[in-house]
Amino acid sequence: MLTTNVTLLTWYNLKYSRQNIKLEANGNGSFRATTIFLSPSINNSKLSRSYKPTHPPHISISLSPLKSTQSSNPPPSPPPPPPPLQSLHEMGFVPVTLRTTVIFLCFFSAVAKFKTLTRTYPYFNNSMTAEAKAELILQNHAVLSQDALQVTPDSANPLVFGLQNQSGRVMFHQKFKLWDGDVNSDSTVASFTTSFLVNMFPNNGTPGEGLAFLIAPTIDIPENSYGQYLGLTNATTDNQTSNGIVAVELDTVEQSFDINKNHIGLNIHSIRSVVSESLTPKNITLVTGPIPSFENIWVQYNGDEKVIRIYIAKQVGKDDPTPPMPENPIIERKLDLRTTVNQHSYFGFAASTGTLIQLNCVRRWNLTVTYLPEPKGPLMTILLSVGIPVVVGLVALAAYIGYYLYKKRLVDRSQSNILSRLRTLPGMPKEFRFRELKKATNNFDEKRKLGQGGYGVVYKGVLPEDNVEVAVKWFSRESLKGEDDFLAELTIINRLRHRHLVRLLGWCHKNGKLLLVYEYMRKGSLDMHLFTVTGEPLSWALRYKVIVGVASALHYLHYEYDQKVVHRDIKASNIMLDSNFNARLGDFGLARALDNEKTSYAEAEGVLGTVGYIAPECFHTGKATQHSDIYAFGALLIEVVSGQRPGTKINGFQFMVDYVWSLYREGRILEAVDKRIVDDYNTEEANRLLLLGLACSHPIAGERPKTQAIVQMISGALPVPPVPPFKPAFVWPAMMSIDDMSMATSIDTTPLSISQYETDWSPLSRENYSGYTDRSMV
Repeated sequence: MLTTNVTLLTWYNLKYSRQNIKLEANGNGSFRATTIFLSPSINNSKLSRSYKPTHPPHISISLSPLKSTQSSNPPPSPPPPPPPLQSLHEMGFVPVTLRTTVIFLCFFSAVAKFKTLTRTYPYFNNSMTAEAKAELILQNHAVLSQDALQVTPDSANPLVFGLQNQSGRVMFHQKFKLWDGDVNSDSTVASFTTSFLVNMFPNNGTPGEGLAFLIAPTIDIPENSYGQYLGLTNATTDNQTSNGIVAVELDTVEQSFDINKNHIGLNIHSIRSVVSESLTPKNITLVTGPIPSFENIWVQYNGDEKVIRIYIAKQVGKDDPTPPMPENPIIERKLDLRTTVNQHSYFGFAASTGTLIQLNCVRRWNLTVTYLPEPKGPLMTILLSVGIPVVVGLVALAAYIGYYLYKKRLVDRSQSNILSRLRTLPGMPKEFRFRELKKATNNFDEKRKLGQGGYGVVYKGVLPEDNVEVAVKWFSRESLKGEDDFLAELTIINRLRHRHLVRLLGWCHKNGKLLLVYEYMRKGSLDMHLFTVTGEPLSWALRYKVIVGVASALHYLHYEYDQKVVHRDIKASNIMLDSNFNARLGDFGLARALDNEKTSYAEAEGVLGTVGYIAPECFHTGKATQHSDIYAFGALLIEVVSGQRPGTKINGFQFMVDYVWSLYREGRILEAVDKRIVDDYNTEEANRLLLLGLACSHPIAGERPKTQAIVQMISGALPVPPVPPFKPAFVWPAMMSIDDMSMATSIDTTPLSISQYETDWSPLSRENYSGYTDRSMV
C-alpha cells in the first residue's frame, strides 16, 4: 500500500483555509481518501461557499514521502467509514470546488511548464573572469578587460586591427525557448528581466557610435555591422524580419533617422527605432568627457501582457551603489516576441564604432529569463509515469467533490436556466456574444478600465460593427443573490425609456458571468465637473440644465413609468453627462419597482444609500419611498448650486443643508452660491433652487413636494412652498405612516447593482468616471 498526505493552503474569501487529504493507493490500483478535515490551526469557522475569482487562490502543496506498507505486517484495522458529504459541511470542512481544482491544476501545470535561469555578474574583475569566460561568448575583438565587458576593443593591435569601424558582441552562451506552439495560436510566451551598468567614453572627446542590449537568433555577429549598425545588422540584413533582432539601443551619434545623438530606443529588425526617447531632458548624457559617465538600464518583458518596459537612471561613480529603478519607464510598448524574434534565441550585447571612437563597456549585468524548457529525456518520462497516478487520484477526488457541489448548487437555484429566462424577458435589449465584448474592450484591457468595485469592473469599449462607444460592466460575483429577484430588477431597468436616463443597450451571459452594456457618457459624471479639476467650473446655465433634466427623469420614474420606481441613490456621482451636457440619471443598482398596493421598499440588509442624501425616516423604517428620493434630490439641488458636498462641515454645521438653512434665516441665502460662479449666475433662479432644496429637505416626509410640482417650480411656473426660517425637528413616528404617503407598492427585489457603476469604484487616471460608481453606504 502507498500512502500520501496532501495539504492545500488556499486564500479563500479573505481567509486562509488548510485542507488535509490522506490518500491510500492499494495494490489493485484503487485508492481512497480516508480523512479530510479543516486544520484547527488556521480557522475552524465555516467559510462562505461563494468563491470570488477576482481573488486568485494562493496554493501551497506539501507531499509527504511515499510510505510502503510491507505485506509481512499485520493487516491494519479497517478504517471507519468516511462521513457523508453533508456532515463535512457540518464539521467545518470547506470543500474544494471544481473551479478551485481547475485553478490548482492550472497553477501546478504553469509552474511546471516554465524554467527560470538567473545569472548575476556584479563585476567583471579577476574573481569573476573564469565564470564569465565559461558562460559568455565574445565576438569580433570583444574582450574582458579593465573590470568590464569591452564590447568593442579598448586597445588596438596595429598589426591586426584598429579601433575605428569596429563592431562586437558579447552573448550569453545558452539559447532560450521563448514560446511554445504555433505563432498564430494562443501560446505561452516567456518573460525576462535584465539590468546592467554601462560606461561609454569618447576616445578623443567626440562619441561614436553606440551600444545595445539585444535578443538574436544566433551568437554570430554580421559582417560589416560597424558604424550606424551597432553590431546588430548590416546593409543587407537591416529591416528584414528574418533577422530576428530585438534590441534596446543607447545611441551617441545622430543619423538622419535619429531624434538626436543622446537617446535610448527600442529597435525591431532594424537600426531605426520603433520608439525612442531623448535622454537630455532626464539630465542624462551617455557620453561625457573628461569625467566618465555611468548609466543603469533595466529592461523588463512580461510574456503574459506582451509588454516591454525600459528604465534608465544615472550613477555617479562606477563603484557607487546601484540607484533605485525609476517608478515610471522611459519606454513602454506592446511587443509580441512570437512575431519578432526566433522561437529559440540568445541574449547579450552588441556595440560598434565608426570613424569616431568610443569605449562601449558593460560593468555589471543581471539576467533572469523565465523560459520554456525543451522536452525531457527518458528519465523524465519515468518520473512522470510515477507521478501521474497520484495527480490523477487528486483530480478524481476533487472532481467528485466539485460535481457534488455543482449538483447541489443547481438544486439551490431551483434548477433554473438563467440564459433561457433572460432571453424571454419582454423588451430585452440585444444579447451580445462574449467574443464581441472581448474584442470591443481589447480583451478587457487594463488601460480601458473606467472603474472597479465589489461587484465587478467597468470597461470602455467600442463596438466594431457600428463604431459605437459603450461602457461594459462585468460582474465578478460567482453567484447572483436571488436569481428571480435579479431577473425582476432587470425587467424593470431594461424597459425604462427616457432621454434623461442612462440606457441599457444589451447584455451577455457566459459561464455564470453577467456582462451589461450601457451607453458611454463622454463628459463623465456631474460629480467630476463639480469637484475635480476639469478646466473652467461648470457654468450656471449648465448647472440649471442638469437640474431640469434630473427632475424630469425623477418624475418619469415616480409617475410616468408603468410601475413606480424608487431610485434610492440620487447623487452627483450617479448623474452622467453626454457630449452636450444633457443629464442622464444612472446607477439603478439600488432602484426598486413599486406597484399599486404598498408604498415602500424595505431592504433586509439595512439602509442603503449615501450619507447626506438619506432621508431621516429611512433610519427608523429601513424603507425607501418616493419621499426619500425627493429628500436626496433636495440635497442634490443644494450641492449643484453651492458646489459643496452634502456632508461638508462648514461654520460648525455637520451638513450643508443646515448651513444653507441658517443663511436663509438670516436673509443671506445667496451667499451659498458656488464662489467660482458668483459673477455669472441668475440670482432669481439660484434663490428659487436653494429654497426648493430646503423644501425637499424637510425632515417630515409628508411636507416635501412631489415631482409634478418640483418640475413646475424649477421652471418658475409654480412658487416654491413656504420654507420655515428654522429647520423643523424630526419627529417619529410621524402623524401619518410612510405607507400612506404614496399609492405605490413594492416588489421585493435583490440589491444587486444593475448599472455600470458599483460600490467603492476606484476611478482611474485616464478618465474620471466617478459616475460609473456606486459609493453606497449601509
